[in-house]
Amino acid sequence: MSGPRPVRASRGTALSTLGWQQEAALRMLQNNLDPEVAEHPDKLVVYGGTGKAARDWRSYDAMVRTLQTLKQDETMLVQSGRPVGVMQTHEWAPRVLLANSNLVGDWANWEEFRRLENLGLTMYGQMTAGSWIYIGTQGILQGTYETFAAVAAKLHSIGKGGVGGTLAGTITLTAGLGGMGGAQPLAVTMNDGVAICIDVDPRAIDRRIEHRFLDVKADNLRHALQLAVEARDARKPLSIGLLGNAADLLPQMLAEGAPIDIVTDQTSAHDPLAYLPVGVDFDDMASYAAKDPAGFTTRARESMATHVEAMVGFMDAGAEVFDYGNSIRGEAQLAGYDRAFAFPGFVPAYIRPLFCEGKGPFRWAALSGEASDIHKTDKAMLELFPEADSPQNASLHRWIKMAGERVHFQGLPARICWLGYGERDRAGERFNDMVASGELAAPLVIGRDHLDCGSVASPYRETEAMLDGSDAIADWPLLNAMVNVASGASWVSIHHGGGVGMGRSIHAGQVTVADGTPLAGEKIRRVLTNDPGMGVIRHVDAGYDIAETVADERDVRIPMREGDDA
Repeated sequence: MSGPRPVRASRGTALSTLGWQQEAALRMLQNNLDPEVAEHPDKLVVYGGTGKAARDWRSYDAMVRTLQTLKQDETMLVQSGRPVGVMQTHEWAPRVLLANSNLVGDWANWEEFRRLENLGLTMYGQMTAGSWIYIGTQGILQGTYETFAAVAAKLHSIGKGGVGGTLAGTITLTAGLGGMGGAQPLAVTMNDGVAICIDVDPRAIDRRIEHRFLDVKADNLRHALQLAVEARDARKPLSIGLLGNAADLLPQMLAEGAPIDIVTDQTSAHDPLAYLPVGVDFDDMASYAAKDPAGFTTRARESMATHVEAMVGFMDAGAEVFDYGNSIRGEAQLAGYDRAFAFPGFVPAYIRPLFCEGKGPFRWAALSGEASDIHKTDKAMLELFPEADSPQNASLHRWIKMAGERVHFQGLPARICWLGYGERDRAGERFNDMVASGELAAPLVIGRDHLDCGSVASPYRETEAMLDGSDAIADWPLLNAMVNVASGASWVSIHHGGGVGMGRSIHAGQVTVADGTPLAGEKIRRVLTNDPGMGVIRHVDAGYDIAETVADERDVRIPMREGDDA
């Protein structure tokens, strides 16, 4: 009988499938469920409270079995974590196509999703859980690092907080230390700041300390503030874990005038059943949510409203406050708090100029399982993008060096950085050459978060406050997925609801395998050009000058800008 068991991806060069494209998909599926990586591997949950890699263990076993026998001209179709068919295609086609959590518009809500989930008909794929390219907390770390670097630059430009364009001398207050939120403390200290990070789960705090994303655990609120102020005054980076409920602690800290400079949040607020209501014991959370989901949802939203009201209070008091994309503002608004959107999301506030250039997350994992392969690719990245060539390259060098020193690998060794249009394809081809020459012990998997420049429609996050008002236009991620299929990606996915919850996003992902063959090189060249190219054309279409300049400089064809009527 199929059931929970420890899962770990194979290492080395021995294949259990008919080729490296299939082997890569198999190992990354297994890597998502590695106990070092997944939040609740026994439940097939990878991150984000309920984001799964497979619908159930029987489906997982069927996917493994199918990948092991899949031919070079066949494609496995996965419907919300369940393999439903194998089709004969061709060698340029993806080996796997995945669609997760997609519901027709009027049915796209949590209540209907849970009804269907309880019938065994669907699963919540989050972003990289159901697309098999999650690499642990590092996967979001660099984007979080870039966001806090942008916060530091903004504070420096207006003469507030951050010393020398860093977060030195500032205290950041946040909550949530799960798979996504766990990146926050290290991202803050990498920018030389101090962070107080609240979580209701003591295991999450301990895990982040064990994996070196979090420095220390405070005994209580007073102790946390004492540690934070001492580190701030010494201009010493420090991250502090604090056990408690943010909806309790933030109002208390606001009322007491806590010296907070920056406030954000990364609790699992996208799903009310993953947010602990005030007055509910953490140990009773799961049973209460299962017994009375409607009542739990109401209380969770009321607590989120209290949480967000305190964040607005800190903003009114002069702090830099932003939503980090977990939909907590939307949930607070549903609870009746009318100032829920008084502070912005992180994308319009700090990241959109990068999206206009086709910049976004570029991640890779070593299928060999050898950390030395990642160290070699780190060196190759520094050589490929010389530090002296641009400020962006200098920032990349700083990140790669810090990541090499401070980031704990979870599961298969992996790395992430942010690269733009005209850069990702160069890196991918270099990696493929390294595999071909034998410099690397085995092929690499190259992918990204679904949070990218041209692959998401998410009005509460990536496409919030678009210049032309096109926040909710979902054609773009669908075009992105189709372009990646046509370009030769190894597997492609289309998901609904990741990051911000059901009814609030459509997004697509791609993964391409560098196996050292000439065919892989051709695929990499197309996929890693066209994928970020979608970000450029999406932002040109929305009217962003930066994107138009990039398109002109790098010969990105935009039909509406060609001809006499351009």
